[in-house]
Amino acid sequence: MRKSTKFSPEVRERAVRMVQEHRGEYPSLWAAIESISAKIGCVPQTLNEWVKKSEIDSGAREGVTSDERERIKALEREVKELRRANEILKLASAFFAQAELDRKLKS
Repeated sequence: MRKSTKFSPEVRERAVRMVQEHRGEYPSLWAAIESISAKIGCVPQTLNEWVKKSEIDSGAREGVTSDERERIKALEREVKELRRANEILKLASAFFAQAELDRKLKS
């Protein structure tokens, strides 16, 4: 299932910035998120995830940053590709080794 991208990166950044700027005006972070999410038209959980991601990317919270996540995905794709190539090479090696044995036996 793919996530829809209903909100542009600019809207996301602005919403996160609003939460950070107005956090002190509310009794809790969640209250700020609920208020601001209603103003931009998203559910509070979504805005909460954006805030968490922003905090991780800025180093204010523990976790894997967006850049690191992209690098991990790229490395996982590369590993998958290399494993597939290795499997093909193993099969080709076995095929040619068997062909060489068959050729020697016929000689």
